[in-house]
Amino acid sequence: MTAALQGSLMVDVAGTWLTAEDRHLLRQPEVGGLIIFARNIEHPRQVRALSAAIRAVRPDLLLAVDQEGGRVQRLRQGFVRLPAMRALADNPNAEYLAEQCGWIMATEVLAVGLDLSFAPVLDLDYQRSAVVGTRSFEGDPVRAAVLAGAFIRGMNSAGMAATGKHFPGHGWAEADSHVAIPNDERSLEQIRAHDLVPFARLSKQLAAVMPAHVIYPQVDAQPAGFSRRWLQDILRGELQFDGVIFSDDLSMAGAHVVGDAASRIEAALSAGCDMGLVCNDRAAAELALTAAQRMKVKPSARIARMRGQAIASTDYKQDPRWLAALTALRDAQLIG
Repeated sequence: MTAALQGSLMVDVAGTWLTAEDRHLLRQPEVGGLIIFARNIEHPRQVRALSAAIRAVRPDLLLAVDQEGGRVQRLRQGFVRLPAMRALADNPNAEYLAEQCGWIMATEVLAVGLDLSFAPVLDLDYQRSAVVGTRSFEGDPVRAAVLAGAFIRGMNSAGMAATGKHFPGHGWAEADSHVAIPNDERSLEQIRAHDLVPFARLSKQLAAVMPAHVIYPQVDAQPAGFSRRWLQDILRGELQFDGVIFSDDLSMAGAHVVGDAASRIEAALSAGCDMGLVCNDRAAAELALTAAQRMKVKPSARIARMRGQAIASTDYKQDPRWLAALTALRDAQLIG
């Protein structure tokens, strides 16, 4: 008898409160997580209320957001506007500042009832990819790993698990996988020598990894997130990574190469993803859910590792570390 395929879905909702249709979707056992976007956010109190409403329906759901800093920062009003990570690198105390950024980000996200931000970005800045650009810590792989490692220490000390993205590296491919299917024509040896370095060095600190919707034709004809070669042989085997694998958003153009939403979720989970994200397209989410139900998927036990470890507190601004972290970032002219 074949073991049930492990995996679940992460979905989203349209507004700042839950509809009856949202509640019905979230009750489905194949749904294991929910990600919020800017459209779901007004201010910290409202996000806390939305988180509480979601947990009233499903206390076990993993709640996520993209809160990297710089231009990828969904929580804005009432939150610290963190710098783009690339801005840290030129500071003499860049490592300390990266750790403070990770701690501030995680503290604020946990305080509104969410479990995690999909961070940090481990892609290298080759000054080729506009979609990566200043989201990257550095172009040098060892330096990028050091700064990302400091950011992760900050996240962890606040109680948040880290997700490295976008494995095995999105910095070389010039196309934006949100709207196209990028190709990275380099050999595995070239990628190993550069882009894989941060993932390899941080494999024990990362609780999760998110693969890129990029095709590396010299390694596999499928995008990394649908590739057993990348996810099983290289990430799990070569790098000995035992954490969670989240797909990137399966509604992005870079994922369309494998077909409709049902085909995409099946391909992602079959390749080894523990959770597939289907965002900004409710019809696609429902199609993916039907496919997951047909496949009789069971949630991956790894997902529990991603839950926020700190009790959500709203008085973090009284913490001396908060004041010290803000002062350090202001002194470095990284925040206003």
